[in-house]
Amino acid sequence: MTARGQILAIDDDYDCLVMVQHMLRQMGFAVSAARSGAEALAVVASVQPDVILLDLLMPEMDGFTVLEKLKANPATRSIPVVIVSARGQDDDLLAGYVAGAEYYVSKPFTSSQLLYGIEMVLGTKPPMIAAEPATPDPVEPAREH
Repeated sequence: MTARGQILAIDDDYDCLVMVQHMLRQMGFAVSAARSGAEALAVVASVQPDVILLDLLMPEMDGFTVLEKLKANPATRSIPVVIVSARGQDDDLLAGYVAGAEYYVSKPFTSSQLLYGIEMVLGTKPPMIAAEPATPDPVEPAREH
């Protein structure tokens, strides 16, 4: 199977990281992983991923700090970041976007939600738009018999 792109998944939760790696490989992506912010910053230079999946709640260096460092570095600032976090309140989403994330997926998530976020930032999926309301058929005036 040809890889659809290279993804770096960053999460300190081993089980979650293994599940995401398996899910993404099944979808045809090449996947690298890091279990800490420091490890992620070291791996990103050698892997040069197309997309980074980033957990926010990590010890030592949280996801916001990792995101800040990625966006401050000219070599990594253009890599799209999808936050994948259990922090899913409106304030958390807003903070993620303000910090520079291109998309946000709240845990727990489905494979479809994750894939949609990845495809959005890769530009291979059109954005979801609200369907326009159907226009009613014009009513014909009643004919007199």
